[in-house]
Amino acid sequence: MAIKQLALVAFVALTLAACEEDRYRGSARHNIPIPNATYALMSEKGMSKDQPILIRSYKKESELEVWKRKADGQYALLKTYPMCRWSGQLGPKIREGDRMAPEGFYAIAPQQMNPNSSYYVSFNMGYPNAYDRSYGRTGAHLMVHGACSSAGCYSMTDDQIGEIYALVREAQNAGQRAVQMQAYPFRMTAQNLAKHRLDPNIAFWKNLKEGSDYFEVTRDEPAVSVAGGRYVFNGGQAPAAVAEKRREDEVQVAALVAKGTPAIKLIYDDGDQHASFKRALASSGADALNRSASWASRDVGISRQDALALGPRVVVLDNAGKARATVRAASADNDAVLAAVAAAPVEEPVKVEAKPAVAPAATQLAKVAPGDTRQAPVLASASSTPVVPAAPAEDKPFLQRALSFMPVFGGSADQGVATAAAPVVSIVPTSPTTTNAPLPPRRASGLRTSSLDRSTAAYASQPAQR
Repeated sequence: MAIKQLALVAFVALTLAACEEDRYRGSARHNIPIPNATYALMSEKGMSKDQPILIRSYKKESELEVWKRKADGQYALLKTYPMCRWSGQLGPKIREGDRMAPEGFYAIAPQQMNPNSSYYVSFNMGYPNAYDRSYGRTGAHLMVHGACSSAGCYSMTDDQIGEIYALVREAQNAGQRAVQMQAYPFRMTAQNLAKHRLDPNIAFWKNLKEGSDYFEVTRDEPAVSVAGGRYVFNGGQAPAAVAEKRREDEVQVAALVAKGTPAIKLIYDDGDQHASFKRALASSGADALNRSASWASRDVGISRQDALALGPRVVVLDNAGKARATVRAASADNDAVLAAVAAAPVEEPVKVEAKPAVAPAATQLAKVAPGDTRQAPVLASASSTPVVPAAPAEDKPFLQRALSFMPVFGGSADQGVATAAAPVVSIVPTSPTTTNAPLPPRRASGLRTSSLDRSTAAYASQPAQR
């Protein structure tokens, strides 16, 4: 009996050790295996570990997709991963330390893989690429890594990044020279494009959509180059089906605008995370989420937890792209944003009664020759509309000069009531070239702040630690 108990204890100990090893800590991380469940999914979809992959990420939706090429040569979606953290705002990264996660088309080569990351494992996106450099943009070590903390990177849980890392590694080992990563501000739907149509970044985002359209229609990786400050896809040649999709999307956007879809700009306190992680953060707290999401990363905590408590601010824009109201949405979800806009206070135009122009005393006397029986102009009272009798042809220049002062008081020569412009409810000062919004003051709540909140420059001398 004792021997059986000892054998059982030994078996349990070996099983626990094997489970721990499956998570591949320490130096074994470069050999992280693809999970069995993912192998089964690949088999179900007609894929193999050796076939090329492609990555697509979306900030607003806080999701990262892995696509794999099938035997017929077309890519198909393998898995969608909820993103644990990204920082900054919608829009491209501009300079070192701005906390912005890159947007654009990037290539991940084998030398960009980092199994020795402080944040479990990671890979460098390749920022700045040729497009970024053409605009003089700065920054380095922009990664996709573990640890639910970001200072310009795309942060996954440790389990997620281990799986994604293994998928990229196996494709590279099979001969894929570089894995394309398409990083978007949001899914390129007609609804998103209609709402963000007046955002300062819309021209850049429409350029990204050209590559997105090609991939979605052909299910093939677009060839990417840079010319004239723009991304160029497949040498500028788009198949007829891609051009048709673009036209159909433009018609949908126009229809949505005609139906009253508001033009908005989203301002985040500091990036966001997927709704599933927000729920976990609210229900179990930051420490619990940090333990489950970042079990193998250096303990840096959840970055800027206070910025995740609320949804983004929604700046409602007028037809000229100027802010006319700002409201807080429950989340970045489309329905939540539209609900916030619908609840925004609407100010009615304020009507101001204009005072009638009073001509100088010297002009009260009509220019009438002695003995002329014509009546001089009579001024109306302050509560009535000025009445000016028709002037003879020879007097028109003088009267026109006198009446030309009327607009100064808000009216015109034929109008005694002026309408003032609608007042601004709330405005968020932004710069056309800067999408970062200031964070609210820190609450003295004892929340732990991630060391990743420091400028990226703090890690510039440690390229292997991200």
